[in-house]
Amino acid sequence: MAPASANLWDSDSSTNKTVCVMDASGQLGSALVHRLLHRGYTVHAAVHNRDEVVRWEWSSEMMKKNVRVFYSDLLDYGSIMDALKGCSALFYSFELPSDQPTYDELMGELEVRAAHNVLEACAQTDTIDKVIFTSSATAIIWRNHQPDTLSSDEVDERNWSDTNFCKKLKLWHGLSKTVAEKTAWALAMDRGVNMVSINAGLVMQPDLSIKDPYLLGASEMFKDGVFVTVDLKFLVDAHICVFEDSSSYGRYLCFNHIINRSKDAVKLATMLLPSSSPQTLDDDRVYQQRIKNDKLSKLMVDFDGGVEVQ
Repeated sequence: MAPASANLWDSDSSTNKTVCVMDASGQLGSALVHRLLHRGYTVHAAVHNRDEVVRWEWSSEMMKKNVRVFYSDLLDYGSIMDALKGCSALFYSFELPSDQPTYDELMGELEVRAAHNVLEACAQTDTIDKVIFTSSATAIIWRNHQPDTLSSDEVDERNWSDTNFCKKLKLWHGLSKTVAEKTAWALAMDRGVNMVSINAGLVMQPDLSIKDPYLLGASEMFKDGVFVTVDLKFLVDAHICVFEDSSSYGRYLCFNHIINRSKDAVKLATMLLPSSSPQTLDDDRVYQQRIKNDKLSKLMVDFDGGVEVQ
């Protein structure tokens, strides 16, 4: 196995350094595009809204030699192939449409169909060597576990959320992420696509809202010791690391903070609801952390993230 700092591009300067980021219009996608540019890559920025194409072309005026903007309809196989043409890798994340900023059963079906189409397109693109598939910790943590019972069960990337449990409690985000990721993995293994997934905690981004679908079931996550968050910079670092490191494989649970103390929960609630009165909790209990990301930590031990994400 290669050392943690092994870089796919170190040994051959002629290696194709053109990569695709899809969806490039979201917080993660946009940050990935800028970081990849700073690391010397040429980027195909694929967006799912035609208005975003114009915005990206305007904002990328100074970088147009290294950025190409594509409109990719996730239900249109041809438009996905167009964005992937000539790329050696794909960074894929599913972003909710602006006109429907929440999950339900229909949105879950759309995400699953999109994952299938994207992986099939990658399988048909000869130049694609690696797919970095952004999933969620909600595809890992939801099972019929009773937080009030003594249990030493730990959760990591080897676990999968129970889809029947998610359906029963209408945890649509967890259900959608679980089924979409399983769909992607099944297709990747069947078609021989080299895929790695990043299962991210709640992304701490500037426009985080109390309506974020990840937060459904937050109280249960908190008490169960599996409520994790990740800073945007750390999440971008993780994506770049698993991409550039030739030894990366499988799933990686990604977070750099756990909310298992009352004061942390209050701090998050105050950030999400700044107009409400300051909250206090008499309960100073610390819930046992039952989730770990040792696999990612080992991979990133020597990783140099370079420039800051703006």
